Amino acid sequence: MRYEDVYRRSIEQPEAFWAEAAGAIDWETPPERILDYSNPPFRRWFVGGRTNLCHNAVDRHLAQRGDQPALIAVSTETNEQRSYSYRDVHREVNAFAATLAGLGVEEGDRVVIYMPNIAQAAFAMLACARLGAVHSVVFGGFAAPNLALRIDDARPKVLVCADAGMRAGKVIRYKPLVDRALEACAHPPGAVLVVNRGLDDALELQAGRDHDFDRLRQQHEGVEVPVAWVEASHPSYLLYTSGTTGKPKGVQRETGGYAVALALSMRAVYDIGPGQVMFTTSDVGWVVGHSYIVYGPLIAGATSIIYEGLPTSPDPGIWWRLCAEHGVRTLFSSPTAIRVLKKQDPDHIHRHDLSKLQYVFLAGEPLDEPTARWAGETIGKRIIDNYWQTETGWPVLSLLPGVDLKPSKLGSPGLPNLGYRLKLINEVSGEECAAGEKGVLAIVPPLPPGCLSTVWGDDQRFLSSYFSHFKELLYSSLDWAIRDEDGYYFILGRTDDVINVAGHRLGTREIEESASGCALVAEAAVIGAADETKGQVPVVFALLRQSAGDTDGRQQAAESIRARIVDQLGAVAGPARIYLVEALPKTRSGKLLRRSLQALVEQRDPGDLSTLDDPGALDAVKRALEQGSDLKPRKG
Repeated sequence: MRYEDVYRRSIEQPEAFWAEAAGAIDWETPPERILDYSNPPFRRWFVGGRTNLCHNAVDRHLAQRGDQPALIAVSTETNEQRSYSYRDVHREVNAFAATLAGLGVEEGDRVVIYMPNIAQAAFAMLACARLGAVHSVVFGGFAAPNLALRIDDARPKVLVCADAGMRAGKVIRYKPLVDRALEACAHPPGAVLVVNRGLDDALELQAGRDHDFDRLRQQHEGVEVPVAWVEASHPSYLLYTSGTTGKPKGVQRETGGYAVALALSMRAVYDIGPGQVMFTTSDVGWVVGHSYIVYGPLIAGATSIIYEGLPTSPDPGIWWRLCAEHGVRTLFSSPTAIRVLKKQDPDHIHRHDLSKLQYVFLAGEPLDEPTARWAGETIGKRIIDNYWQTETGWPVLSLLPGVDLKPSKLGSPGLPNLGYRLKLINEVSGEECAAGEKGVLAIVPPLPPGCLSTVWGDDQRFLSSYFSHFKELLYSSLDWAIRDEDGYYFILGRTDDVINVAGHRLGTREIEESASGCALVAEAAVIGAADETKGQVPVVFALLRQSAGDTDGRQQAAESIRARIVDQLGAVAGPARIYLVEALPKTRSGKLLRRSLQALVEQRDPGDLSTLDDPGALDAVKRALEQGSDLKPRKG
């Protein structure tokens, strides 16, 4: 198949294309109509069809592959590993569903899940899907105020949590965070279901509200809960993403379209079929975890690895050892994780038999050329960048090994994925950009199956957040991009990560890419700082590959970084200040906290730091700011 032919059909004949794709999942009632787009930009796919995510992920595989591994749970924090067959998963999910039903959960009810990356988190998600309930997974360890916001917005009947998680050998007690969140809630759930891992010796259960999962589960051992067949547009889950107002947006995902899109993407994008193994290193609390740890691989009849731990513990070869032991075909990770491994001895990779590994997919942030080049040369496998968002639920841009694998271009996540009709829009004129012209990446509605259907409880926010940016009705990704003559897209950064220097608009990503290309630099973050004369000036925070030594060495390193930026982007992009830091603050999903950096530079409150992965990174930035810029001041 030629990519061009399949893609063209997907956007020129979308109803025929998606009707065919819908055949990859089971329907209790087939769709009566493939698309209802009578109320743009709202759309309904597979109208009248009734299906169930849990059935498609578990039950339908029992006859042919009941004894095949479905989920392999590995924790290097607790030194445990367990393989669950599809029959095991079916048993565990039914017990979980019966337990939730015993607490009053019914079709349409919400359930908040606050769990680490363990098998029980996946079982809880699938149990909700089985009941037709709507789950909202909140990343384990989120601060209590942020958890409270999400609880109040979703108004769940039950909250499921673990007693604790672990990170780098440190126990993170979840239950006290839950207790504090519920104290602050206006709409707390009536019941809290606690999965006790035995990590919190001080665990306390509140009588009448809190329930020990194992104790209740024993009452439902061997019970089979009937699948709730729901209409295709029925919400499957809510996943909260940060909003510009400070109130998180509840991305609402439908059921039927999501199942169809994931089934398609497992074949076309990730080239995974029944019995093959996928290892996605994300967390179930993020959209990648939802789509490609839990639902996607299981819908495909594949084996999925769920991993709790660091990429460097017990040693930097742990991921590669798991790939070798379990015959992983596709590894899905992030550029940040690869940069961490880039600093380690490559022998940790080479000592393992990776003959079954075919692809390494990276997403979550732009993949810089030095990291992509190193990964390809060192791992010796095809490195495939792909671009998507919490809102889309599956990739917007990628190469498609399962259809027609095109050549990679360093710095590009590839070509439009099937079903996505894209435009680049000039922010000023509102017109479509020509090849090589920078614009805002937009999706022409109706959005394909699997993308968000609305913002939970707030259709107006759905419209204002995503469809109010252009004179034409388009979904704005809020990301800058360029398309080359061959149709490849290059993501340049967020439209709200733009620096306006004396009227010149510069993307922080462009400057970061240039700085990271300096041989001395391991990673860089760029923000725009307020300036009385120029409006804003670029400020660079750089993490070096090795210590620059004394003050003179630091000054020389900073000058080298500046020289490269000016050489590549012009004098207007020359940073006003460069700080050489020991670490860069990031979220647990690997995204740089640029807004917090900007606030610190401008001596403002850095805002919500609940997603901060390493508090020490913020302290490193504060020390650097106190010591002053490593770049000598320049006039003009």
